[in-house]
Amino acid sequence: MKTLSWIAVALLATSANAQTTMNHANRYDKPLAGVFEKREADWRNGAIVYQVLVDRFAPSANLDAKRALYPAPKKLRDWKEEPRRGTYLENEKLWSHEIDFWGGDIASTMGKLDHVQQLGADVLYLNPIVLAYTNHKYDALDYNAISPEYGTRDDVKRLAAAAKQRGMKLVLDGVFNHMGRNSPKFKQSESNPKSPYRNWFVFGKDYKGGARTWWNAQNLPELNLENKAVRDHLWAAPDSVVRSYLRDGVDGWRLDVAFDIGFNHLEALTKAAHAEKKGSLVVGEIPNYPREWFPSVDGVMHFGLRKLMIATANREIDGPTFQRMAARMVGDADYEHMLKSWLYLDNHDTFRLATTVPDAKARKLTQVLQFTLPGAVNLYYGTEVAMEGGDDPEMRGPMRWDRVEQNHPDLAWTKQLVSMRKANRALRVGNFRTAEASGNVIAFERYTDKAGDTVLVLINPAMTEQQTTVLVANSKLMDGDNLVDQLSAKVFKLQGSMVETKLPAQTALVLKPKLTTPDGYSNYKRVQ
Repeated sequence: MKTLSWIAVALLATSANAQTTMNHANRYDKPLAGVFEKREADWRNGAIVYQVLVDRFAPSANLDAKRALYPAPKKLRDWKEEPRRGTYLENEKLWSHEIDFWGGDIASTMGKLDHVQQLGADVLYLNPIVLAYTNHKYDALDYNAISPEYGTRDDVKRLAAAAKQRGMKLVLDGVFNHMGRNSPKFKQSESNPKSPYRNWFVFGKDYKGGARTWWNAQNLPELNLENKAVRDHLWAAPDSVVRSYLRDGVDGWRLDVAFDIGFNHLEALTKAAHAEKKGSLVVGEIPNYPREWFPSVDGVMHFGLRKLMIATANREIDGPTFQRMAARMVGDADYEHMLKSWLYLDNHDTFRLATTVPDAKARKLTQVLQFTLPGAVNLYYGTEVAMEGGDDPEMRGPMRWDRVEQNHPDLAWTKQLVSMRKANRALRVGNFRTAEASGNVIAFERYTDKAGDTVLVLINPAMTEQQTTVLVANSKLMDGDNLVDQLSAKVFKLQGSMVETKLPAQTALVLKPKLTTPDGYSNYKRVQ
């Protein structure tokens, strides 16, 4: 028993020494030297991503010349029409609203790059544009060709070049888990068991319709990724889909249903993309817990954080619960990859934000979270002007250009958030840690190795005022410091490592230290 006691004492001493060593290292932030400069040099970290459905983003300048590209049963709608759910078309194995079109194309998207740039976007992300039968293009017929309603490969090259001239990157949507049933490869393999493409798909009597399809959607036969020829075609070979578009000037891929592709194939795809273009981006649509999906992909789409943000805005969970769950999710995953992951509140698969969170004040709080949590902000076209939209296909309505005016409150608010994020290094590439706060309050820091970069975020999602005391565990922040709210310019005090304040209902503060007094004095002269 005495021996065990000595072992226990020794273990405790070792643990204490390790903790002391770690704290001593953190004291001077030695492990942080050069970290943030490296992150800033990587465009993928903390970017502003603007998402576009090409068919619905901007009206074509030459629509009459394109009408023959929409033969029946396809329908070309007027830009002012709203999408409505249709009927199931047995012959086509899809829903009629999947072949309703509004006529947008790559050229018309290029004509609206001023709007995207003026919002402050770093990245233009396009939903699928490859040759496909439907309007959403998730049923590829030929990955190497562009749907004629949208344009050509040369148009993609021109768009990539135009984005580059404006300091933006171009990311495409890759749908590599399945193709469309109208694909020549599938039709040939379905009708001919001896087809060279037969093993590109999985056939069997146990499958509805005779072939394995994505979630039994008969228009979406799954690709057999275990077949080397399929992998070569998609990403492995020098002339593959992934690599050839990167050579065309594209900067990355967002991968549809990436969790279905699996860890190993995703890792191979990501390595192939990086080999073709160093620093290119691969983001996976992965609703699973993110921890183990890195480095198979550079980043994920933050399904979990979106759910937490929306639930908090609608007061389905309280502030401390949000903070605890979000911190666990961020802390469990590789942080460098989390900075490249996309923070979204709505997109082509969800209700639009204005519909999900109809309360304007609550919606603002949600957007503050989106712009201050670690990751790249993913803005869905039209959210900046509070476009509404419910279940599929309502969330895919044509862009409301009639709302794009400087005095539109949501547009002004979005631009303010983008400007705030771009002006604050810590929000883009800083580390993350929670702050202890009393009451129904969310409190966290984004910080770098420089005291002046620190941002303290305080949010009261409740319908009642919250008196709160916040412990800010940042040794570089000076006592008596002025903390300035980046949203309102109001000034708050830090005293004894605490911020004490009353937060009105549904209020957010984004506080940053002011390093000098009005007369020029600074108590940061020896602490940077």
